[in-house]
Amino acid sequence: MYRDCLLSAYEITSCPHCGKEISTTGDGTQKVLCRLNNEGGIQENLDILPLLTEESYLKAYPEDRKARAFLEFCREGDYKAVVDLLLDDSEDDDEDEEGDVEMSTTDNAEKEVGIDRMLRYQDPIGDMQSGLHAAVHAQSREVAWLLLLLASNYPLLDFPTQVFQEAEAMGIMRGLTEDKVDIRSLRDANGRTAEDIAKEIGGVWVGWTDNNRLAI
Repeated sequence: MYRDCLLSAYEITSCPHCGKEISTTGDGTQKVLCRLNNEGGIQENLDILPLLTEESYLKAYPEDRKARAFLEFCREGDYKAVVDLLLDDSEDDDEDEEGDVEMSTTDNAEKEVGIDRMLRYQDPIGDMQSGLHAAVHAQSREVAWLLLLLASNYPLLDFPTQVFQEAEAMGIMRGLTEDKVDIRSLRDANGRTAEDIAKEIGGVWVGWTDNNRLAI
């Protein structure tokens, strides 16, 4: 089975050449297992269903590509990459406002989402997780503080001084967006707030719950 053929065909659980079912079910979970041979060596029984699902989704919704990259950075706890992505999108918005260039239908389809929607994007193929949910799962307080600064009404006086210093150094601060939806109010597909997940994880989130920091 060739992974690139599957990705280009956007097939999920059937072979793009013969139509044969290629998924397996184990432990109640559907998987598409393959043998991957690349420069890193051979990987046996690699499940590529999540990758196929995402590529299929992006084919249908190409405008969500940057929002999904944002979520991935949150899941990795890479707050600097999150900031770079947001600032890059902000510059794109400024250029669009200053310019008077007509865009084709294809260009409009590929146009990235705005900062407001990106910060509050919820993953439709990942249990409707928001960036804050992802940051809590990643146990990244840095990303959590960043999202609270940019996409919540959490009192500024309750932020550590270091958060403001780091945000200023990176050229980002509250007021970058106008959306009134507080990220702390977002719930995943199971009805859980970021605080609910933090309570399950514990550890780095001790002291972050039951104080309106991760939920309202």
